[in-house]
Amino acid sequence: MSEESPKAPRMVPARSARFAAKVFNYGNIIAMLLPVPLGILWAGASMLVYALNRHHPNERVGHYTQQAAYRLYSVLGVVVAAATFFGTEPILWLVTWAICASILIPWSIIDLRRIGREAWTDTEIPEAPAVYK
Repeated sequence: MSEESPKAPRMVPARSARFAAKVFNYGNIIAMLLPVPLGILWAGASMLVYALNRHHPNERVGHYTQQAAYRLYSVLGVVVAAATFFGTEPILWLVTWAICASILIPWSIIDLRRIGREAWTDTEIPEAPAVYK
């Protein structure tokens, strides 16, 4: 039998983890600044971003992604419930958009600043358990 040489652990660079933690917040800000085309698309794309980043090897990425998702989905839930009664009245939709933007944009900016100030380190990707040998 031949002995396998130990493999170097795979690493996620700190810069990559920091960017991954920021992605959901960037999406929230852009979706609020351009609500008509991107707001609807971001509602769907955010689920993919959440699924990709929530269980990132770096726990902080998952934390920041989860917090940004909580904010977005809470706001969307309120919009769905309230918008049931709006019909096609444009002023109600504009007021709703302004309220949503006033909640999501500042909070996302605060999170982006918090992510930028945090000390990020390279993260080792854990080795998958060998089921069969």
